[in-house]
Amino acid sequence: MAKMMGPRFKQSRRLGLNVCGHPKAMNRAVKGTSRADKKLTEYGTQLLEKQRLRAYYGVMEKQFRKYFEKALKENEITGSALVVMLEMRLDNLAYRMGFASSIRQARQMVVHGHILVNGKKVNIPSYGVKVGDELSLRDKSRKVEMFADNFNDNLLSNYPYIKKDVDKFSAVLTQKPKREEIPIEIEDQLVVEYYSRFA
Repeated sequence: MAKMMGPRFKQSRRLGLNVCGHPKAMNRAVKGTSRADKKLTEYGTQLLEKQRLRAYYGVMEKQFRKYFEKALKENEITGSALVVMLEMRLDNLAYRMGFASSIRQARQMVVHGHILVNGKKVNIPSYGVKVGDELSLRDKSRKVEMFADNFNDNLLSNYPYIKKDVDKFSAVLTQKPKREEIPIEIEDQLVVEYYSRFA
């Protein structure tokens, strides 16, 4: 399984955006370290935005391109459809629901079988969660202090499309996320324009 590796903080500084979600990621960012600080061509600006979106969700280029092609077929704005699809990945929702402190940790939890979908083990990070699906922590995993702390520490992180049940260590995707509800700072249209060059 291919995955994005490398130093997360360095990547965030290079892209000029906290794509890993860690509060200290941009502490050492100074003017000139980001690609965004340089004078970019139109193509360069589109490429940067595409790289930022990929980094947010930790998706490799080949898989990302498939998401884009699928988004093109949706009966809605392509950029919004792309972001919503990425948001509904199992690893990302495990992170949003508070089972993990980062998307990387969430992906590892999924691969190791700690997360259940509707009571069944799913170990594919890119699995597309559907509205009404319940994600929960496996019984044995609830005894892992770090996982329990993650879930309890994230009680205040509320998203309109997620409903959490603290007692059951579970959360449900109650509705399809709307683009404006997804907390990422990306200009989706620039990503669409980037791929349109190769159509």
